[in-house]
Amino acid sequence: MDFGYSPRAKEYIERVKAFMRDHVIPAEEAYHAQMSGSPDWRQWRQPALMEDLKAKAKAAGLWNLFLPDPHHGAGLKVVEYAALAELMGYNTMAAEVFNCNAPDTGNMEVLHMYGSPAQQDRWLKPLLAGEIRSAFCMTEPDVASSDATNMEATAVPDGDEVVVNGRKWFSSGIGHPNCKILIFMGLTDPTAERHKRHSMILVPLDTPGVKIERMLPAFGVYDEPFGHGEVTFDQVRVPKENIIAGLGRGFEIAQGRLGPGRIHHCMRAIGGAERALALMCERGDKRVAFGKTLNQLGGNVDVIANARMAIEQARLLTLKAAWMMDTVGVKAAMSEISQIKVVAPNMAQVVLDAAIQMHGAQGVTLDTPLSTLAAYVRTVRLADGPDEVHRKVVAKFELARQRAARGEA
Repeated sequence: MDFGYSPRAKEYIERVKAFMRDHVIPAEEAYHAQMSGSPDWRQWRQPALMEDLKAKAKAAGLWNLFLPDPHHGAGLKVVEYAALAELMGYNTMAAEVFNCNAPDTGNMEVLHMYGSPAQQDRWLKPLLAGEIRSAFCMTEPDVASSDATNMEATAVPDGDEVVVNGRKWFSSGIGHPNCKILIFMGLTDPTAERHKRHSMILVPLDTPGVKIERMLPAFGVYDEPFGHGEVTFDQVRVPKENIIAGLGRGFEIAQGRLGPGRIHHCMRAIGGAERALALMCERGDKRVAFGKTLNQLGGNVDVIANARMAIEQARLLTLKAAWMMDTVGVKAAMSEISQIKVVAPNMAQVVLDAAIQMHGAQGVTLDTPLSTLAAYVRTVRLADGPDEVHRKVVAKFELARQRAARGEA
């Protein structure tokens, strides 16, 4: 395994690191101050500060870094972009600055890999330009949505149109004032083979019959300006040309979409843990209690050492999964991708909790990024499949490997 970076990748790493240091991290407090603070997403506005940062990032050539296509993105390998995703994980606002935020990255990847020329021209181009935002409507409240084949919402062909019906929730990004397009996953043919029953359809948000019912808070916070919406689709009609790749290919597209996205999530979680460790060390050196610094009290040095070791372990495993995606493909890396999806967010949750504890009451406020990062990594343990599903995948591959080693079928 070779985790070394090309000279071009090293240059990007240094440039993103400098941009984070000089522009993004200093803007954290002002960014949060520009939020409306309202649970009503209809009052949300894109913070002007974000648009300024995006313009600076685009001018600096730090834009669409996640796409391996050099015509639309940076042309980096997955393992190389992983280092940039880690840096963007230092807070929850940075990814959008570089047009590398979920769910838009996954939706852009879908359109890039599976979209027709017309779909790419209508939706991919403005997404790549950062002019609009998007949402991914897959999860449903009434079924276990960690199994994509469970979806009950429907997308049924009717002449030259597709009729979409159902209820989705935790449709991340749908509350953003610039959200214009949804990718909807729905049941097309319940009699088909299990993994060919569903389709993905492009649904403009302003299509008649699409209704945002509410935004769902996570730990009491509405994640403004993106939000996680509950949405109903009532006899929503879109042209057949809005089908992505073809009927029955929804599960295939979902699997292709989730591979790179899981690397991004995990590396951002590792970045959040790195930020937490840095803040924890600084706090422990400067804060004095009972005549000593916190780093001289109790078992805090053990906490710091354990955090460093856990971060390094998680990073190495994630880079291995990214390297495998680059060299042998997503299917051959399925076990490793599931492994990191369990390991990285759990590690980050532990490190962030320790950093919050070191900061005392301040740790749960917005005076530091710790509370928002902690909420992010906790929800990542559910997004793109809960821990239990990924452990099942790992066990499946491991049992098959062990049986093969014993010469058993």
